[in-house]
Amino acid sequence: MAFFSKLKDRLFKSSAKLEKGLDAIVEEGAEAAVSQPDVSPEPAPVETPVETPVETPAEPPVEAPVAPPVEVPAEAPKETPTEAPSEVPNAPAQEDKVQPAPVRTEPVAKPMPKPSLTPVPTPKPESVETPKAGLLGRLIGRGKAEEPRRVLDDEMLEQLEDLLVGADMGVDTALRVTANMAEGRYGKRLSAREIKELLAGEVARIMEPVARPMPIYEKRPQVVLVVGVNGSGKTTTIGKLASQFKAAGKKVVIAAGDTFRAAAVEQLQVWGDRAGVPVLTAPEGSDPASLAFDAMTRAQEDGADLLMIDTAGRLQNRADLMEELAKIVRVIRKKDETAPHNTLLVLDATTGQNALNQVETFQKLADVSGLVMTKLDGTAKGGVLVALADKFGLPIHAIGVGEQIDDLAPFDPEEFAAALTGLEGS
Repeated sequence: MAFFSKLKDRLFKSSAKLEKGLDAIVEEGAEAAVSQPDVSPEPAPVETPVETPVETPAEPPVEAPVAPPVEVPAEAPKETPTEAPSEVPNAPAQEDKVQPAPVRTEPVAKPMPKPSLTPVPTPKPESVETPKAGLLGRLIGRGKAEEPRRVLDDEMLEQLEDLLVGADMGVDTALRVTANMAEGRYGKRLSAREIKELLAGEVARIMEPVARPMPIYEKRPQVVLVVGVNGSGKTTTIGKLASQFKAAGKKVVIAAGDTFRAAAVEQLQVWGDRAGVPVLTAPEGSDPASLAFDAMTRAQEDGADLLMIDTAGRLQNRADLMEELAKIVRVIRKKDETAPHNTLLVLDATTGQNALNQVETFQKLADVSGLVMTKLDGTAKGGVLVALADKFGLPIHAIGVGEQIDDLAPFDPEEFAAALTGLEGS
């Protein structure tokens, strides 16, 4: 679990990209789905409350004798004293105004909507809440009560494919993953969390068959040939594996087969000292195949359980360097026909889709038996490991997310899938 916590933290360059992309896809579709159905119902409820206050003033005249006796006398005396002083000199005018007594009730009835509007709001908030529940109210309530959801349709699947391809999962793998995700769920409304769970499940399903530790055989010494391109992390990987095997009680010998680079030999010796494992070296520029042969003889004499042979980094498009690797294999087999018993290809996750070409080339020349993926903490495109598993089906023995001794661990498909999709962080 300690390694998984590191994996989640350091692989979040990949998971953050996928997680943000998945959230954006779902939210975008959810907003469109919410706005479209609620545009038409909005004007209908707004018109009904407008008509009700218009009809209410027409009805009060019928019930005027009931409502005015309570409220009119309170307002009438306030208005009469103000008007009385101005009308005192004109006594006949007052008599004229006595006749249109109903006329006075009419002007009083005109301000009547003010008191009548006060009881009217009681039905009005009911009618106003209805449209809010349909548009704003429902939108706000959904944000609090439930996650945004989006219908899984062709448009959403296409966006998911683009997102996975952008994470270096590859076109073929992305199409296969999204097709499996849509099976039985097409047309259903899904949340971002559900999409992540589906994606993590598909990734784990693809990776499950290839998640196997490096096998240990009874043959002694078991020869492990480590290959890869320049800078992929071969030397560091050998040192970490040797330390772990030594801790497991195995007797390990390391052969520094990168005779052309003094720095690689020195680095390997440092790791050998840390693990308490002997490192066999040769003069700079000597034949790597000859060193491998001598190392096998020494390992047999010492009764070593494992002989790990480092090789010089080489580009898969350099025919001369690849031929040199083929020569090492031929020489080893002169000593033991079944050797090398394991050929580990170390891949740099930051190379992206180029890792597929490396596997294809090295598999032809060195009969690769397993993969180790390093530098997953340095890329936002960890999906390349899924593409490798889907295309080649080679065992993935370990993954690395740092430079420390415990930053190389056996590959766990479920933990990797959760870390890649950001499922544990959501």
